[in-house]
This record gives sequence, C-alpha cells and structure tokens, in this order.
Amino acid sequence: MQEIFSKGNVLNLEEMIEYSSGGIISKQVLKNQSGNITLFSFDQGQGLSEHTAPFDAVVQILDGEAQVIIGGNPNLVKKGQTIIMPANISHALQAVERFKMLLTMIKG
Repeated sequence: MQEIFSKGNVLNLEEMIEYSSGGIISKQVLKNQSGNITLFSFDQGQGLSEHTAPFDAVVQILDGEAQVIIGGNPNLVKKGQTIIMPANISHALQAVERFKMLLTMIKG
C-alpha cells in the first residue's frame, strides 16, 4: 500500500484533499501514541456538532473560512489562520464557506 503522506517529502496539504459536494472528507496524516494529525475538507454548511475532547487541538485553516465555537464563543477563522481548542472545553465547527483544515491533537 502506497502512503498518501510520505515522510521526508515536501507536501502541499491543501492540494492533497478534495471537496465533496454536501459532505465532509477526512484523511489521517499521522497517528501515534502522542496524538494524531488529520486533514479535513468541509463543503459549505457542513460542520462538526458541539463536543469536547480530553486534549488540546490545533486547527489550521488551509482554504476557505470556518466558524469555530469554543465554550460558546464564536470565532471566524480564515485561510492562513490558526486557533487552539483547549482540552475539556466544548467546541464546534461550521463551514461559513467550504474550507480545508489541518487538525493536530496532542495527548497530554
């Protein structure tokens, strides 16, 4: 099986995931005992409902625009911007326009 995300090579993550009409796509980039890194694409209007996670998560917007709600506070996050979602605080994401993101979750 060929790796999509080759170690030791330069990757353009924005180009390595496509959009799905009316849907969400995720591709795992890396996973180990310390955490995981996942690439996502969301079509406009799609999102992740409110939930919590037991460890911090970093969202980097690679394309488009998302509303990231943390502890009830909405944040508009655009291409090139990053937001940290703290552990054990409720959060949700909604595509203001279609967007791609890299999610990095670090276990504490």
